[in-house]
Amino acid sequence: STQSTWVNTTVVGKQNSFIVNVTRSWSPHGADRFYDLVTNKYYDNNGFFRVVPKFVVQFGINGDPLTSLHWNKNIPDDKVITSNTAGSLSFASAGPGTRTTQIFINLIDNARLDNLGFSPFGKILGNGLDVVNNINSQYGQQPVQDFIYDEGNEYLKANFPRLDYTTTARLIKCPKN
Repeated sequence: STQSTWVNTTVVGKQNSFIVNVTRSWSPHGADRFYDLVTNKYYDNNGFFRVVPKFVVQFGINGDPLTSLHWNKNIPDDKVITSNTAGSLSFASAGPGTRTTQIFINLIDNARLDNLGFSPFGKILGNGLDVVNNINSQYGQQPVQDFIYDEGNEYLKANFPRLDYTTTARLIKCPKN
């Protein structure tokens, strides 16, 4: 089955959005986890804390440390069924069995990630990748993930004032395309 999610963002101070088409057969555990997180508004106001041009954009640590802590549980790995192509989304991990809430968006074809077990669960539709490519990259990989977990958006706003964020992520009916 296929489900779409509308992700609203504030990118470089402007309201923008992109649509992610989730295909459960690609990554059942990943798709189910994404569905649970979206329906519980976990991805609202998440900083894009890792932005590596011509590689990935990463988000998925909630701005509220208690919310992050509540959802910071591992989900089982999925087999890699489809490749990490430009615009596809995969859960980040620190090795087998460690996927939780963090997601990266592939900015280019990153097939080399396939053999590392990163299983895409969805793909950005239409010109949505243009929005993602405009996410502020000035901070690169500077934000410290442990500090985001401990202090949430307070840490990000104090130390990275021009960081871009999701504003909301909501399920929508699948667009026809």
